[in-house]
Amino acid sequence: MKDPESGEVLGGATGRTSLGLLFLDLFYLPTLLRGEGLGSRILEMFENEGRKRGCLSAVLYTISFQAPGFYQRHGWRVFGEIACEPAGTRRVFMTKAL
Repeated sequence: MKDPESGEVLGGATGRTSLGLLFLDLFYLPTLLRGEGLGSRILEMFENEGRKRGCLSAVLYTISFQAPGFYQRHGWRVFGEIACEPAGTRRVFMTKAL
């Protein structure tokens, strides 16, 4: 996602595909752009690109205080968690069938 006036990249998603898997490596939107459905559209476009590349599943990890609920609302499911710093925080590993 680019600012229409400056052309500056404001947010979006990056990842890769390998052996039939779509990996979501980074997903970011500034606070001002959240809550309007833009994140959902970007995630949908990302998943569709994986399907075009022949991927059957997708994987990602997020952190417990970030966005697990966002991904769960879009059909992703938790398959593992690992404690990390700071205390009480977890890396949350998620997957989705495409």
